[in-house]
Amino acid sequence: MRILLIGTSGQLGRALLDSAPADLEVIPCNRNDLDLVDVDLCKAFVEFHRPEWVVNAAAFTAVDAAEKDPHLAHVVNCASPAAFAAELAKNGGRMLQISTDFVFNGQQGHPYQPDDSVEPLGAYGISKAAGEFQVQNILGDRAHVLRTSWLYGPVGSNFLLTMLRLHQLKAAAGESLAVVADQVGCPTSTLGLAAACWRLIQRASQIQGSGIQEQRLPPILHWSDAGAASWYDFALAIGELGVAAGLLQQAAYVKPITTADYPTPARRPSYSLLDCSGSSAALEIEQQHWREALKAVIAVLASA
Repeated sequence: MRILLIGTSGQLGRALLDSAPADLEVIPCNRNDLDLVDVDLCKAFVEFHRPEWVVNAAAFTAVDAAEKDPHLAHVVNCASPAAFAAELAKNGGRMLQISTDFVFNGQQGHPYQPDDSVEPLGAYGISKAAGEFQVQNILGDRAHVLRTSWLYGPVGSNFLLTMLRLHQLKAAAGESLAVVADQVGCPTSTLGLAAACWRLIQRASQIQGSGIQEQRLPPILHWSDAGAASWYDFALAIGELGVAAGLLQQAAYVKPITTADYPTPARRPSYSLLDCSGSSAALEIEQQHWREALKAVIAVLASA
């Protein structure tokens, strides 16, 4: 099976590439290969490679920057996925579009189901919700949307790597590390999410081969690690596990603050926990608790 993997410069793309099953032909595509702002080039790229699947792990994820340039966020997060889908539609291909908990407003106070109404708070979430809609509208049941939350991993730009650096700096200076404690969601390791993505492709292909339509996967799935945390909880655990693994000599004191204490250009959902029970059943895999997933990623960093 021929897979065109978009976004191998990013943290999820790297994890997907590193964990790709040996029986798949994966065509990696990074930012040097394809400019996602060029919608016509996106179509031509798919036409040239003629994949059976496009896995779109690329996105404009700078949430605050999206408020300053919503048009760019829309092109990358909506127009380019729509271009991939439009070309796939010509030859019966399928697509996995990675999306986000930011499509929700965070006001319901209990985990979001995949079929809950979307109501994004800012330009980033709006662009990702629009991308979901376009891909599904173009490809129908050959489109698969997988929403995730608070993504981090051993490479790239993410909260884990930032916090390890700040723990080291603040502890050395004898200063506290202030982190927002009133936004609740769940950290998700790129290692676990990559495994879920490959499992989704495997299950969709099995179902397609069986011809039993009643077994087909839901059009939208949620995947995060298990449990719940605030950014404060996450930062605290990073310090604790970082010391235990020898990445840090000492963790900084983490001071809980409110969202109001740390204003940003973009509004963020105060509660964005995703209900992944249906996805776990459909994909026949279990979630790992976020602390165990974090420990595994930190072990990768410690062994590097």
